[in-house]
Amino acid sequence: MSKGSFKQYQLSDEITNALNSLQYKNPTEVQSKVIPLVLERKDLVVKSQTGSGKTAAFGIPICDLIDWKENKPQALILTPTRELAVQVKEDISNIGRFKRIKAAAVYGKQPFAIQKAELKQKTHVVVGTPGRVFDHIERGTLSLERICYLVIDEADEMLKMGFIEQVEAIIKELPRNRVTMLFSATLPDEVKNLSVKYMKTPIDIEIKAAGLTTDTIEHSLINVPEANKFSMLKDVTIVENPDSCIIFCRTKDRVDTVCEQLIDSGYSCDKIHGGMFQDDRLDVMNDFKRGEFRYLIATDVAARGIDIDNITHVINYDLPLENESYVHRTGRTGRAGQQGKAITFVTPFEDRFLSEIEEYIGFNIPNMTAPSKEEVSNKKSAFEAKMKVEPTIKKAKNEHLNKKIMKLYFNGGKKKKLRAVDFVGTIAKIEGVTVEDIGIITILDTVSYVEIFNGKGPMVLKEMKNTKIKGKLLKVSEAKK
Repeated sequence: MSKGSFKQYQLSDEITNALNSLQYKNPTEVQSKVIPLVLERKDLVVKSQTGSGKTAAFGIPICDLIDWKENKPQALILTPTRELAVQVKEDISNIGRFKRIKAAAVYGKQPFAIQKAELKQKTHVVVGTPGRVFDHIERGTLSLERICYLVIDEADEMLKMGFIEQVEAIIKELPRNRVTMLFSATLPDEVKNLSVKYMKTPIDIEIKAAGLTTDTIEHSLINVPEANKFSMLKDVTIVENPDSCIIFCRTKDRVDTVCEQLIDSGYSCDKIHGGMFQDDRLDVMNDFKRGEFRYLIATDVAARGIDIDNITHVINYDLPLENESYVHRTGRTGRAGQQGKAITFVTPFEDRFLSEIEEYIGFNIPNMTAPSKEEVSNKKSAFEAKMKVEPTIKKAKNEHLNKKIMKLYFNGGKKKKLRAVDFVGTIAKIEGVTVEDIGIITILDTVSYVEIFNGKGPMVLKEMKNTKIKGKLLKVSEAKK
């Protein structure tokens, strides 16, 4: 962590209040270097590993700079995966909550029409994967003329996934007078070329990758024949007895198999891979964040976009074939200054892949002695006892933030010719309520949602049951979560 506090940036009260509610205490190194430069509207190329706090590094100043009155999107954030798009959208929404900043996430495998309808609403920030963002641009459903800030997040992953051409195509459609920020764990030539071609004398920032060393992560290897991997996994988990663990596999078929075997063995677990429906993936991720199960079995789709502070262990059931994947997988543990363990299984024929990973990370991963039968036997009762205990459900980051916010549901929308100004004008007339107490307003065809801040939701709900909006008495209730 770097010294100093967020007060030094002279952020607006709305942003400062949200950061306090989210318990953002001190800026991380990447935040302390990036925030002041974004506030000065400088182009940036930032080399920074996952888990360094970079989403808040660009999210905080963008939320501070955005003009709330402008209805069209002012910031576009490109991410390589759907999970990361959802995570970044949530972070932006939380940081900008009291400023009433509306963020939308657009990505594939979600109905286009739903996203089109959301983008018709007042939207300040759009977060999305390159393919779906470009799709919206081509169909004219994403307005670009007011875009002042472009963030290309995890650019090296974009390159690896073949998205760089789409990223370039998107950039060519954007206003030239904008601030551009590029974030990447590594800077291959193709990524550097983006900064040369499309950025105005960018400032280079490099954050040393503490996560690659053993500062917060204890790395270790276990040599194991392929046929013995599952029994070794059981032995290791019994001895380590983790509170929260991700087990990474190379393919979705392997994830399915390992998950089934663990469930049959009585483990508290679930799985995530690219072959699942997007909503199912998000549900599993949210359940894991809350701590509803201890073991998540995943492909590399989960190596990015998971922002959970207390994953105690990462187990590489299969050695990753790409060096960067090792960094991203193991970076899921040892976050936010906490200690974590990364245990990797290596089969006799994987020496070459292991050597390449070790050369990339800059150190040899020490060998770990496989658990003995005696050790497994001694630890088994403690493991089984923990398995029988219901996991402690963790509080969401934004729980404190949302404590004083109530979302109201109204059974009228665009078809009744209702506009945001109609809700604001009516609600702000209630005694003890001001415009500052009214949050994000979402108006759909037949329903509307209005956030009420500062604990005044119950009072507004009570008053609005007998108050007309634009001459119409609407049914009103607290919106379901």
